[in-house]
Amino acid sequence: MFSWRSQPTPVVFVGSYVVERGLVQSLARPGGHVTGLSLIGSDLEAKRLQILKEVVPKVSRVGVLMPPGQNRFSMPGVEAAARSLGLGITRLEVQVADDIEPAFETAAKDRVQALLTLSSPLFNAQKQRIINLAAKHRLPAMYEDREFAEVGGLLSYGPDIADVFRRAAGYVDKILKGARPADLPVEQPTKVELVINLKTARALGITIPKSLLLRANEVIQ
Repeated sequence: MFSWRSQPTPVVFVGSYVVERGLVQSLARPGGHVTGLSLIGSDLEAKRLQILKEVVPKVSRVGVLMPPGQNRFSMPGVEAAARSLGLGITRLEVQVADDIEPAFETAAKDRVQALLTLSSPLFNAQKQRIINLAAKHRLPAMYEDREFAEVGGLLSYGPDIADVFRRAAGYVDKILKGARPADLPVEQPTKVELVINLKTARALGITIPKSLLLRANEVIQ
């Protein structure tokens, strides 16, 4: 049995862009004393943009609400997906809460027609403010966390967070029983939820395609 007590303290993380950030060497072979679960990567961001395009097929420019630190991790995948969908992108950088309203003003000036919100603790804390501004500017918006759709956001598409943390606890258990973190591949989400808020869709004058409603994990009336 591997004795981790004589080694660096094992770390089990739940995070995003873990290879790009240098937390692990690769998802399959994390190496070192760190492993865990990856919440989101460029493929998931691309899927969120694709769903947004399905909901608003005539959209030509999408604003991406983002913390500045996400530039080099999220944006290459988002911009590649946008090009494949024939979409223009406007970066709306938000560093502090007071930047949120000016970001929406920039979106209006740049004729943004829909909004993609990247993951950020600040955005989670300011979710109602962001949702209210999206409604004020009549912007169909896609979020990562289902809590946004539950409190009035149009769409959310992202991992089942409760399931992710349950699986992280399983990794801790394996390590305590002697597994080496380097031998535990970084897992990606197995449950990804699509939540649609029909009340918000009606307020925006949007008809959600039936095919998308059938794929949704939850439809909020």
